[in-house]
Amino acid sequence: MVTRSDILWLGLAAGVGGSLVGGMMLGVGMGLVSAGAHVGWLLVLPGGPAGGAIGYGLARRLAARLPAEPSR
Repeated sequence: MVTRSDILWLGLAAGVGGSLVGGMMLGVGMGLVSAGAHVGWLLVLPGGPAGGAIGYGLARRLAARLPAEPSR
């Protein structure tokens, strides 16, 4: 069974991990774009969704631990 602390851990891990990955992608990409390298847009544009994907993956792993609903 999923406890309250599991949900708290999910939020904390998703927030920190997503911020680190998304922030790094945005920071490095904007640094490249401001230096004139257009390849930086390949890091800037998926920066937000990549950060959210970490939370999504963690939530799916937590949801897999829920007991299966009985079929009716």
